[in-house]
Amino acid sequence: MATVELPLDREFDIRLQAADRFWLALEQRPLGPPPLALPPQARLHLVLALRALDGWLEGNSYRKIAEGLFGKARIPDRGWKTHDLRRLRHKAKDNEDTS
Repeated sequence: MATVELPLDREFDIRLQAADRFWLALEQRPLGPPPLALPPQARLHLVLALRALDGWLEGNSYRKIAEGLFGKARIPDRGWKTHDLRRLRHKAKDNEDTS
């Protein structure tokens, strides 16, 4: 029998999850997904944001980057400045500023 002492502080929920995973490992049971794993949609969004940033750093226009990421058919000939896909550029630029 093992005992785990968990302080009741701000990190209690994280410590409890870690203790639970530790117990599962000791019992040789499946651990499930890692606690800090990103959901598939968030991971895809970050991948696209990094690719957009790479294209921008290489000097490509926003339209050219979007065409490379999503295909020319999804990018309208007009109205690009208000298109929803432009938000990805802002996300990529915000990520660059925080790194």
